[in-house]
Formats: sequence, C-alpha cells, structure tokens
Amino acid sequence: MNLFNQDLDKNPANHQPLTPLTFLERAAAVMPDHTAIIHGTERIAYRDFYRRACQLASALVQRGFGSGDTVSVLLPNVPPMLEAHHGVPMAGAVIHAINTRLDAATIAFQLDHAGASMLIVDREFLDLAEAALALTEVEPTLVIYDDPQHPHSAAGQLPAETYESLLAAGDPDFDWALPADEWDAISIGYTSGTTGNPKGVVSHHRGAYLLAQGNALIANMPRHSVYLWTLPMFHCNGWCFPWTLSVVFGTHVCLRQVRAEPIWEAIHAHQVTHLCGAPPVMALLVSSEAGAGQQLDHAVDFFTAAAPPPERVLADMEQAGFTVTQLYGLTETYGPAVVNEWHAEWDGLDIEARTRQKARQGVRYLPLEALSVMDPDAMTPVPKDGETIGEVMFRGNVVMKGYFRNPKATEEAFRGGWFRSGDLGVIHPDGYIQLKDRSKDIIISGGENISSIEIEDVLYKHPAVAVAAVVAMPHARWGETPCAFVECLAGVEVDAEELTRHCRDNLAGYKIPRHFVFESIPRTATGKIQKNELRKRVN
Repeated sequence: MNLFNQDLDKNPANHQPLTPLTFLERAAAVMPDHTAIIHGTERIAYRDFYRRACQLASALVQRGFGSGDTVSVLLPNVPPMLEAHHGVPMAGAVIHAINTRLDAATIAFQLDHAGASMLIVDREFLDLAEAALALTEVEPTLVIYDDPQHPHSAAGQLPAETYESLLAAGDPDFDWALPADEWDAISIGYTSGTTGNPKGVVSHHRGAYLLAQGNALIANMPRHSVYLWTLPMFHCNGWCFPWTLSVVFGTHVCLRQVRAEPIWEAIHAHQVTHLCGAPPVMALLVSSEAGAGQQLDHAVDFFTAAAPPPERVLADMEQAGFTVTQLYGLTETYGPAVVNEWHAEWDGLDIEARTRQKARQGVRYLPLEALSVMDPDAMTPVPKDGETIGEVMFRGNVVMKGYFRNPKATEEAFRGGWFRSGDLGVIHPDGYIQLKDRSKDIIISGGENISSIEIEDVLYKHPAVAVAAVVAMPHARWGETPCAFVECLAGVEVDAEELTRHCRDNLAGYKIPRHFVFESIPRTATGKIQKNELRKRVN
C-alpha cells in the first residue's frame, strides 16, 4: 500500500475539475473595468463580458438546454462568438462553431450530426443558415445576431428571435456550475471532410484549460496583451485563444473580415501585440498594396500555422518588424500542439539561415506530453537525420476525446496508442520536426516520393510568385508528376518557361513541375489552400 494515498482522498476542497471558464470569472472579479473586447466603436469591459456570458448560460438553462445538448453558432469574429465560447459550456452544453464559408449541404450535415438544439447566426449569414435548415432533420431554435457595427438586411423566412432578446431573458448573476468531470465535452468541431463527410472532433474542458494556459506561456503574453482576431474563431475554437486572453486580462480586438487595410489600422490604433493566421495572411500583410512599405512602431508577435510558410514570406515579415513564430497542430489537438521554440544563438544567423530555422515546425507544446515522427507500420521513431520521412504522431492531454459517433475512425486515429496526424515529416538532429507533406499530398513519380512543399518553397523564391500550390497530376509513364498552380504578384508576369528554369536551378530534375497553371488558387476560410479542389482540376 502507498501510504501517501492512505486517508488522503480527493474531496471538494482539494480537487476541482479543470475548465477554462474560470479564467473569465477571475478576470471579471480582478479587473472588472478593464476593456475585454473592442468591436468597432464598441468597448466591453470584463465585468460586462462575464455578465453577458452568464445571461446566455442562464437563458439556455431556462430553455432546458444542458448536458448533452449542442448549441451551434454561425458567426464571424464578433463579441457574441466570444460570449458563446463561455456561456454555452457554462450551461453545461457543447459549443459547435461552424465555418461561415461552408456550403448549405455541409452545414446541414454538421447540424444533424451534432444534434443541434439551437443555431445562433449572424444576419449576414441568415440566407445560408436557412438554406441549411431546409435540408436538416433537426429543428434547432433559430437566434439571429444583428451586429450594430455592421448592419445587414437579410429578412429571413423562418421563425426566429434576436440574440439580444435571448440574453435579456437570462440572469447576469447566474450561478453556473463547473463541469461534473473535466473530461466532459466543451466543444465539437468538424474536420475539412475532403475525402467524405467531415468528422466531428470532440474536445474536453481539461484540454481546453491546458491549451489556453499553454498559449499564454508559449506566446509570452504579458498582462493586458492586445490580441487581433485575424484567425477565425470557428477554426479549432480560435486555437483556444477565446479563453486564453482572460488569463492575462487581455483585450480581444474583433475583426469580421481579414483584409490588409483594417488589419494594419487595428494594429496601429489599438497597439495590437499578438495575432495569428495561416501563411496567406502573412503574405496579405506584406505583399498587398495596403501593406507595401508598412512598418511597425511597436513589438508585434505573429503566430502562424497551417501549411509551412514560404521562407520568402517569413523574411518579408521580419523586415516589416513582426516576430514570427511557427506553430503546428490540428483540430484534433485543440489547435497548436507544436512550437518552434527559438534559441537566442539563432539571432546571430544571417536572414536566410534564420528563416530556414523558422520554417521548421519545432518541438512539443508545453501541455503536450509526447511528440514523435514514426514509421506508421513499425510504430518506431525515424532517425533524427532531417531526411527520413515518417508520420507525425501525438500523445497527451491536448489530444481530442475522439470523433463523435464514429468509433471506427476514432479507433484508427488512436491505433498503436498515439494520435496519427496523417502529416509526413522528418526529425532534425536537434529534435525539431519539420513537415514535408500531408500523406495524401505526397507525389509518387516513378516510385520516387516528391514533397509538394519542397517544390512550393522553391517557387516562392521567384520574385514574381505570390502564391504557389503543387499537386500530383496523372502521367502515362511515371504514374504521377508535379503540377504547379501559381498566382503572380500584382503587376508582375512570369511564364512557365521562366519558372521551369528557376526550378531546374534549385531542384532535382524529377521534381520539376511538368505543367504550370496561372489562375486564382482556392482557399478555405482559414487561409489553407484547397488542394483537393486543385487535384480535381488536373484529374
């Protein structure tokens, strides 16, 4: 018997379930008058942010919503999105944030699959919401948010109530309860579904608590940080930053649309200290007409994830004054679970060497217990040589509970005791991982594996290229061969012959794209290039 467990049981005095909801409660008690949210001309103090979240929770409980119920939200980055990330789980329910760029059929699938009891929708997306509801089996209560900063006129055909009337029925002093178990679900979010119906990723309170705190530490966020919402909150619950800011009594600056001019205006006007986004957001900041020649007058940290950022874009961001940190994760890991922890001695490297270091994804996030690149069949780590490709795998408290109502997919994802990401990468001698491709994006030409990311990075080094995406196209002799889609910088032209010469100078012959397509490249709402759409164009 372990004597340190004898007569030393868990009880309410020494053991409480972890939940990020307590961060807002604390911030409202400690800094009630500090500005929590900026939205246009609107300013919301922590006291009022907390009270409105309590009102939402109270109103939901009055309607009979609670444990096991799903409240879906179709909202841009506006204050009610932040309120829903707190008020919905305060009621014991699960928040389901929907990508506003999805089609009606996909939204309908998600609403049915998640069993939505309520749908809160911004009026701008009311027509989309009603088109989705026309296809659903569930009949959620429809609630419409009218943004006073950005009014819209969509009238709608279905019975609905307003978001403010819903809140008015709630008690701002509502005595909400902690989850019965920190393993209880706090959210459900859906994967992109590029190879079939999207999978519902279920996250728990404990993981959200740990990642939210981890964000504050990893991002080195001081007290009263100012965070600009360039990352959609519907994407992995905004990487848990809706809960993180309360940890440091920070200020959320809402942004409905990601455009260069309002981003730069907000950075200067509100002295923004932190923002996140995919590499195309960085390219937008430094390559657009609005961003040309812009320089920061204070320190700003930019955290990027999704596809590995091109080295040229990283260099341009550094020259504009941003400190860029590479993150990596998935919906299944609550957002970022890997960080490029920066070594002081790397500051002395030349800019090309620094950007090569920054292009690596890095090491495990603070709240992640284990990270590895493994042979997916043998389940053994690959050599730390920066060359041997394996599958990136995760293990820890910031890995999802599993896929909702999909035990087969859950079992496969956790096969071997690790979460299998489907991403391919290498481990460098210093233990830092670097992505090489998604398993579905690797190009197999004549039996040789070709990384689309490697080719894209070479294309980005050409001064005329703004955006590049490489996919496999069928080839009669080699099976597959690289095809490059290219967007040029404004006012600059380049042809396939020139890009072929550029690639020949930087790549092995078999890796050179055999075909170039010059056209607009489709992206998701989070800035990820939709390679599934590109593959359709060449197959």
